[in-house]
Amino acid sequence: MVKVVHGDLLARALAGEFDVIVHGCNCQCAMGAGIAKSIRDQFPEAYAADRATPKGDATKLGTVSTAEVLRDGVRFTVVNAYTQVHWRGRGRKVDYDAVRAAMAAVGRRFTGQRIGYPRIGAGLAGGDWTVIAGLIDEVLAGEDHTLVEFSG
Repeated sequence: MVKVVHGDLLARALAGEFDVIVHGCNCQCAMGAGIAKSIRDQFPEAYAADRATPKGDATKLGTVSTAEVLRDGVRFTVVNAYTQVHWRGRGRKVDYDAVRAAMAAVGRRFTGQRIGYPRIGAGLAGGDWTVIAGLIDEVLAGEDHTLVEFSG
């Protein structure tokens, strides 16, 4: 079952609370809004990992790219989870199957580690958090995973 804490996911990662942080990305290699923009600005390694993938390639849906971050002796991995093709338009842009596949990949790759994430796909991407939370709980069952509700 998902744990919920309040605060800033990136600050908590920098404080050593997580081994892995995951955020939803589109397939356009932009990271230009929301938490993705904050990650791009604070952790250019994650942006470089995103830019190393093919821009606009919808086959990235459900996959991830990763970057190792080391700041002031604190080490963690940023996971760019490809959960939507683009950011344009109204309505739901998040692909629920892509969320499931990307988070399952996180679970397989980072078993036994402390995983933190925001409301992936439920903000700018327009998804239903109840649906997304259920998917994440299902694929990360038995793992140490935490939703960080932003409060700044």
